[in-house]
Amino acid sequence: MNDVPANLPRTAEDLRAAGHLPRSIKQELHDNLLAKLRAGEDPWPGIVGFSRTVVPQLERALLAGHDIVLLGERGQGKTRLLRTLAGLLDEWTPVIEGAELAEHPLDPITPESRRRAAELGDALPVTWRHRDERYTEKLATPDTSVGDLIGDVDPVKVAEGRSLGDPETIHFGLVPRAHRGIVAINELPDLAERIQVALLNVMEERDIQVRGYTLRLPLDVLLVSTANPEDYTNRGRIITPLKDRFGAEIRTHYPLDVDAEIAVVRQEAHLVAEVGEPLLEVLARFVRNLRESAVIDQRSGVSARFAVAAAETVGAAALRRSALTGEEPAVARPVDLDAVPAVLRGKLEFEPGEEGRETEHLVHLLRRAVAETARSRFAGLDLLPLADAVEAGHLVTTGERVPGKDILAALPELPVLHDVAVRAGVSPDEPAGRIAAAVELALESLFLSRRLAKDSDDSTTVYGR
Repeated sequence: MNDVPANLPRTAEDLRAAGHLPRSIKQELHDNLLAKLRAGEDPWPGIVGFSRTVVPQLERALLAGHDIVLLGERGQGKTRLLRTLAGLLDEWTPVIEGAELAEHPLDPITPESRRRAAELGDALPVTWRHRDERYTEKLATPDTSVGDLIGDVDPVKVAEGRSLGDPETIHFGLVPRAHRGIVAINELPDLAERIQVALLNVMEERDIQVRGYTLRLPLDVLLVSTANPEDYTNRGRIITPLKDRFGAEIRTHYPLDVDAEIAVVRQEAHLVAEVGEPLLEVLARFVRNLRESAVIDQRSGVSARFAVAAAETVGAAALRRSALTGEEPAVARPVDLDAVPAVLRGKLEFEPGEEGRETEHLVHLLRRAVAETARSRFAGLDLLPLADAVEAGHLVTTGERVPGKDILAALPELPVLHDVAVRAGVSPDEPAGRIAAAVELALESLFLSRRLAKDSDDSTTVYGR
């Protein structure tokens, strides 16, 4: 809860004396965005991978004063991007104390507030609303009603003696209550057509219609929404007049490169154990392979949340392994990747005809990601001495009950092991678990096609046979 600063004006008279003038929500966003850009500040903290694509389009739309719809598959950060809009609002804004809507004390819009302003004059009490309270979010569902979004007649007020034609009998919905703020509607096409129709007047004429009569309210809202492109463009899922009301349709996308994918995972994942950059790169490449795979339903998409959940799963596997072996700190190794396909298979939509082969496909794409990461990390490094040592009889066993020191002890002293660790970002004096993670990645890439996975209780893997 944000505490209102004590030095802010408390009456309409104080507000005028301070030189405060009403400003529309779109003008406020326009001014504050320009101020941040001119000052070299980042208006979009926490947004990764959109700086040269989505963000410039969004900034142009805000400067133009447009209502906005973001189009993109699931897990592309659409909702997160919309939530950052609140950071462009003034930290505190004045409202009429006790008013049902967030009306400006110098610009009341409801009959009741206008009456109070006329009666009290400069003594009209003022309170202040924090910008976090001026962002309203609604998930569109088929059972959403006009009353939820716009409003309905309040039977209690009618029972008190007011007539049905009295505008003060209305119980305002979500959109009017967001007056002087931002309204975000997620999955817009899921709204029933009659609900979409109810938004037309709000977006264009800025009035509302309830139960057959129109209440002229100069509502001041920025309407932003998200939608899946397939639903948004399909005829019948969204009415054409509503599409026409949006000034900007902006396409989002998944991270365009591996580095951006890793940055998203690193930012969003809550890791219970150490997961090094090489394994995060494996997971990033794995997700990108999934997005290019013909066996995955790409209309549904592969959410960035998949990579985040995969990293968290790998971290959890490493923590469990650390508890079993007593090795500290808990550091993820390639053996922990084996937990990903089985645990996260249900987060993906497969094409028809792939039933029963889901795990097989995931394991294949994961191993391909391991090979791609190893090629990237160890490019130009001669791993032949490591392969020769293993083939000569220095078999290496890994598994959930095998500590990192046992992996290193199974190998002879080889200069290439130092080079492998350095390429993985690990110094030779670090704990054995971190060095073993790098060595195991090299072994995994060398023996992907020749390793023997024993079907036993300890799920061990032997390299070199």
